[in-house]
Amino acid sequence: MIVILKPNTKKSSEEYQNLLKILSEFPNIETRVHDVQGAQQTLTEIYLIGQTATIALETLEELPGVDRVIRISEEYRILGRHQDDARMSSFEYNGITFSQDNLNIFAGLCAVDTREHVEQMLKACRENGLQCTRMGAYKPRTNPYSFQGHGAKCLPYVFELAGKYGIKVIAMEITHEGHVDEIRNALEQSGHATGVMLQIGTRNTQNFELLKTVGRQKMFPVLLKRGFGITLEESLNAAEYLASEGNTKIVFGLRGMKNNAGDPHRNLVDFAHVPVVKRLTRMPVCIDPSHSAGTRARAPDGLLDIFHITAQGVIAGANMILVDFHPDPGSALVDGAQALLLEELPHYVADIHIAREAYEKRCTRAKV
Repeated sequence: MIVILKPNTKKSSEEYQNLLKILSEFPNIETRVHDVQGAQQTLTEIYLIGQTATIALETLEELPGVDRVIRISEEYRILGRHQDDARMSSFEYNGITFSQDNLNIFAGLCAVDTREHVEQMLKACRENGLQCTRMGAYKPRTNPYSFQGHGAKCLPYVFELAGKYGIKVIAMEITHEGHVDEIRNALEQSGHATGVMLQIGTRNTQNFELLKTVGRQKMFPVLLKRGFGITLEESLNAAEYLASEGNTKIVFGLRGMKNNAGDPHRNLVDFAHVPVVKRLTRMPVCIDPSHSAGTRARAPDGLLDIFHITAQGVIAGANMILVDFHPDPGSALVDGAQALLLEELPHYVADIHIAREAYEKRCTRAKV
């Protein structure tokens, strides 16, 4: 069960302390407190874990300081949608809203290679009205001899240039808990020129100790990619690991499944799960068309496969797009074969707007 307190309840208040005391007296029940920071108010949620079936909702709703009570009906206790659950399906970070009702485009470099390429990429984002990007500093690779990313040494100029071009949020993959401190320190030294969304890649979806560590920090939101060889349920439980440690600012990423049934694409596109994730949880959903396609192949209609795959996710209701671009894909140190060209960015953004408009029209028709 989830006990939601009245907005802006102070934990130092006598009312709050008395409530905790009463809840602690229920037998075989453990309490866990989570704070949810909204744009204008803070909500405190108290999770009752254990044998709650015999506790009447009315009993809890009458307690002082309680706004409402939700009985958990799904496995995903914190992130899941439950009966009569009107909790937020959005969060704000550094001026950008992440919601199940809007769409953000993160176009950028899969891997940072040179300062010049970073600046060219960020300049192109600004010229096309984008405030978000992706920049890979830490790159886990299948081959131990492949380029592993520049790491912390590229962070100062990446953050500096992001601030220069008005980029509000950078999606950046981490592979070790130490990377969180490196990013935090570099951001502080830049005067917080931008913001960072920590990305946990498909190889680390079930790295439970990393998930716990990232979940304990509240500074950065998290983009969790689906594991490419596990079920959707297992990946959603990985997101629940993050939330159970206190960080509920999570976007769930679909990036294709490792399956030869998807040939000749790099992965089997799984964007039909966009509405499924939104139905089961309150997380915004990201699609990664670059790693799904893995190629710049073009259809007879003149559109690149990546354009078509992106449109499939957007028209299904995706809320975030993570896509690879590069000023010179031939010289890219990682995944150059799938990177779009900077001159293709205006067409790509316009195509997304067409698909998004179609999705919104479909939603309007469904409500008639």
